[in-house]
Amino acid sequence: MIAEYQLYCAGEFRKTEHQLDVTNPHNGKVVARISMGSATELDDAIVKAAMLRDELRTMTSAERYNVLMEISAAIKTDRQRLAEILSAESAKPLRYALAEVDRAAQTFLVAAEEAKRLPKEYISLDWTVAGKGREGLVKYFPAGIVAGISPFNFPLNLAVHKIAPAIAAGCPIILKPATSTPLSTLELAKIIDRTSLPKGAVSIIPMDRETGNKLVTDDRIAVLSFTGSPEVGWKMKSDAGRKKTVLELGGNAGVIVTPSADFEVAVTKCITGGFAYSGQICIHAQRIYVHESLFENFVKEFCGRAMLLKSGDPSSIETEISSMIDETNAKRVEQWVNEAVKAGAELLCGGKRNGSFYEPTVITGTSVNMKVNCEEVFGPVVVIEKYSSFAEAIVLINNSKFGLQAGVFTNDIRESDTAFNEIECGGVILNDVPTLRFDHMPYGGIKDSGSGREGVKYAIMDYMESRILVR
Repeated sequence: MIAEYQLYCAGEFRKTEHQLDVTNPHNGKVVARISMGSATELDDAIVKAAMLRDELRTMTSAERYNVLMEISAAIKTDRQRLAEILSAESAKPLRYALAEVDRAAQTFLVAAEEAKRLPKEYISLDWTVAGKGREGLVKYFPAGIVAGISPFNFPLNLAVHKIAPAIAAGCPIILKPATSTPLSTLELAKIIDRTSLPKGAVSIIPMDRETGNKLVTDDRIAVLSFTGSPEVGWKMKSDAGRKKTVLELGGNAGVIVTPSADFEVAVTKCITGGFAYSGQICIHAQRIYVHESLFENFVKEFCGRAMLLKSGDPSSIETEISSMIDETNAKRVEQWVNEAVKAGAELLCGGKRNGSFYEPTVITGTSVNMKVNCEEVFGPVVVIEKYSSFAEAIVLINNSKFGLQAGVFTNDIRESDTAFNEIECGGVILNDVPTLRFDHMPYGGIKDSGSGREGVKYAIMDYMESRILVR
């Protein structure tokens, strides 16, 4: 029997007439059937959220802390089952699904701690003669209803990065999960529903794009937090009116490997950064620039290890790489690689597709205008090129319309300082790949990679507004 999931709207689970099958991208089997939301459900969620604004604003830090800790503990308790559901809906190898569930629990834990120290500030105002005897107290207040739109690639944790900060900040939130991977967030709704959080503070509603766009345009929404493609994200920002927007829009992250680096560490980490979840990660290590003295050895070792990655059923803990989210995206990646090779790039390994599975692929000899280089490939493709000087490597990294994160493998303090000061992106990761992310750190990019920052503390700030009392 196929599992059925109801949407979570205004504090209650609802079955709707519009149903959608969720399939396993690896084998094409139907995993579950979900209820889809319409404009009616969305409006009900907004009305209920608006009614709760005062109640949520006046919740004590202890009350918010307890709710968030309860959710975190429940996720840990149900870890294995949640990971299996996540793996089935997304074809994410179980080893990575388990890690994602662990991160979701950690994100709620961090939010619980941050709920105890929401920002406020005392400032002296007597810097001028007119301010003599005056002082100011700056406090931050919930901005209002948050609309969260999350993607398929981290269906649980990227949704949690919107939900947990909203609860901590005292904001009601309505989340639209990706319709291809909604099950793990609907399981989360069951956990949230069992807590003491006021019903309707969180709504999780799968909807089509037309319905979901009302989250963008509705003036009752105060904050929009979107994770997805640049094309969609910037269009949303232009349509959002006066509401705050937080955009995490991906990239084509670069890596520099220098002669001073630990060669073995660099190769090992770059393999994971390049091919984890078939490269369907915003900070996937897509472009690797290796010093000319190391290039031949690095390419030989990297390709050898890439070809040894264990592919297969994502439900197996042994599987390292599996199917992409769908055949359409696998065909797109195949096309981009074929275009690059036809234009003169060299295929070092991989390059074959079987349905929605695309082999771990490495190419070199690319030009900056090839899609595998200048666009976000969002697939298991890595470009490796050589450089002669560290300054040249930084120019290569920066020669991108994206700027999310970069990785630099070096043990030279001058190079690490230069990298941090000169690389144009939201985060520089030393002696690791750009794919590294800790859930409490500020995370986001510049250029076409978006605006604003995630990471619980920083998302909370985006969900709040400052107010000053002068006395």
